[in-house]
Amino acid sequence: MKTAERQFTTISGVAVQSLYGPEDLADLDSSRDVGESGEFPYTRGIHRDMYRSRLWTMRQFSGFATPEETNRRYRYLLEQGQTGLSVAFDLPTLMGYDADHALSVGEVGKCGVSICSLEDMEILFRGIPLGDVTVSMTINSPAAVLWAMYLAVAEQQGIEWGRLSGTIQNDILKEYIAQKEYIFPPRPSMRLVTDTIEFGARYAPRFNPISISGYHIREAGSTAVQELAFTLRDGIEYVDWSIERGLAVDEFAPRLSFFFNVHNDFFEEIAKYRAARKIWAYVMRDRYGARNERSLKLRFHAQTAGCSLTWQQPYNNVVRTALQALAAVLGGAQSLHTNSLDEAYALPSEHAVTIALRTQQVLAHETGVSAFPDPLGGSYFLEALTLETEQAANEYIRRIDQMGGMIAAVEAGFPQREIAAASYRYQREIEAGERVIVGVNRFQSGDEPIELLEIDENAARTQCARLDALRRRRDRAAVSQSLDALRRAAEGAENAMPFILDAVRAYATLGEICDAMRSVFGSYQEKTHL
Repeated sequence: MKTAERQFTTISGVAVQSLYGPEDLADLDSSRDVGESGEFPYTRGIHRDMYRSRLWTMRQFSGFATPEETNRRYRYLLEQGQTGLSVAFDLPTLMGYDADHALSVGEVGKCGVSICSLEDMEILFRGIPLGDVTVSMTINSPAAVLWAMYLAVAEQQGIEWGRLSGTIQNDILKEYIAQKEYIFPPRPSMRLVTDTIEFGARYAPRFNPISISGYHIREAGSTAVQELAFTLRDGIEYVDWSIERGLAVDEFAPRLSFFFNVHNDFFEEIAKYRAARKIWAYVMRDRYGARNERSLKLRFHAQTAGCSLTWQQPYNNVVRTALQALAAVLGGAQSLHTNSLDEAYALPSEHAVTIALRTQQVLAHETGVSAFPDPLGGSYFLEALTLETEQAANEYIRRIDQMGGMIAAVEAGFPQREIAAASYRYQREIEAGERVIVGVNRFQSGDEPIELLEIDENAARTQCARLDALRRRRDRAAVSQSLDALRRAAEGAENAMPFILDAVRAYATLGEICDAMRSVFGSYQEKTHL
């Protein structure tokens, strides 16, 4: 009896043939679909020489405990050759609460650095000239507040905002879709995002006011196509709101940036990035009439997949991370974070984060991958997979357009249901042994003890004591006046950024500023969709 032939698929479930040839590219128009690197539609990369002229930015995500401790880690990473900083905030900060709030108990400094006021931001970047280093901040619902603190520190350093370079994540739509760290309802949240885009275009033109993020969509269990489609459709929503605000597309679009996951399926990830650039170029040119070439170019940061890391045999994570990082580089990333081997357990230790950084440096300087843009371009398999990914993502985008846009789709629970179904399928495949995870469902062995970074409650005590001292010595009248002005601005239609900046300069705390906006906007609770 003949055994049934095994069916091969990508991680996302896309069927993979045993052989690809010219006949699989019958729909491929080389000039329309591929082109040269640095040329529309940028499938092969947004720069002609790519890494030949400039390597990607090595931007390790870091933040833990107090601002003092994180500042020391930043200095260490810069000394080790890191070329950009990326700030991880703790859960209370992400949710707009001060360290001494009742809901912050047990969480201060645990998954990132605790930032409660301008004073904390001053300490975080002490001795780090913000005009000379790019800074990315992973913050969403309170992004406008943390960015205001960063801008205020730059003022204190005597650095003009026009010199600042970096990114705030500020992607609230993916919070409703996947990560669930939101404060306000969708529409006032979108108003705040639009405020930052408008403010950045006018006063901080080199700073990216948003990083439209598929990373957390993938971490929630989406397929590669879903990650791509929902991320780009989020981008379309932000463009729509900005144009409705009265901004010309070429006034702000060059500063839109993206953030993607790098999962285990090597070729699928590279195809995803190539398809992303092509889709965005056509969207910006044909849907919005953008004329500035920089508006058409999709720039993205990549991070290796945290959800692929395992606590079993953690040293296997070094191998996973290296291969994922290679896929990001071959896919044309502008900056990259490599996860540490211990992150399935805890925040990375200094030893583990050094190995993660060295992984990027070995790729950059020892492998030859920087010598040629898009070296896998022209592969029958990769070009076919790129086309298939593009077509599937565009179909999702069309469906969301028909629903009335991403906010309407989120309110109907559409992307949430799609991700949940994909995540369930993937987990079932692992549990059934249909998809092998080394050290988890195959090739198991004993535990491998590793050194872990542990955050105790000293961080919470330090932060609460600093908050108490700050509240005692600051000008209470100035704080009260600035918060009242912010509330009035939130009730109207003015751009909130100048009022948030005034409150930050008066040393109003993060929690106080967010509470002022909560009193106007309210808080959001997601409806359950089955």
